[in-house]
Amino acid sequence: MTNFIPLFPLALVVFPDEELNLHIFEPRYKQLVTDCYASKKPFGIPSVINNEVSEYGTLVEIIEVSTVYENGEMDIKTRGTAVFKILEKVEALPEKLYRGAIVTYPDTKFIGSIPLMTKILENIRTLHVLLNVTKQFKKADAELISFDVAHHAGMALEDEYQLLQYEHELHRQEYIKRHLVKVLEVMTQMDKLKDKIMLNGHFKNLEGFGF
Repeated sequence: MTNFIPLFPLALVVFPDEELNLHIFEPRYKQLVTDCYASKKPFGIPSVINNEVSEYGTLVEIIEVSTVYENGEMDIKTRGTAVFKILEKVEALPEKLYRGAIVTYPDTKFIGSIPLMTKILENIRTLHVLLNVTKQFKKADAELISFDVAHHAGMALEDEYQLLQYEHELHRQEYIKRHLVKVLEVMTQMDKLKDKIMLNGHFKNLEGFGF
């Protein structure tokens, strides 16, 4: 399926089912949100990477316009619904300040490996303990998929964007797993280095090497 959607490019990755709160202040995006909310239509958030609008993004629906300020700025609540790929950008729209695009929707699969997701959750929680941070998932473990946990895994923007492009859940799970293995290995090495630095200058009780 292909269709036209308004675009609101942002330097982040939004995943399907993710809730995102936005403060709208630019005139073109105030117009975009006003139009979409009035017509009950979604808009697209393509990722901006290296100052370029990428071809993949996520369609979002406006759940609520929480606040409208005197100057027309708005606080809105949105939710991601589907991954899209830009086929053609539409640079000018009659009487509109914002831009849009003709997009298609990849056939995203959401069924993956339960044991693999269990390992991913275990590694994410280990990472959070090492970083001394606390973040709760909004779903029960059995209901979580890769898109639900991606922001919790400490990935860079480029890594999250790569994840968004994978159509199969198993591929996304493997990608997150490999990332976490690398990160946890680095964290372990940093802890060892920290311990070594802390021991420097202290009396050492070491067994001599027999030769």
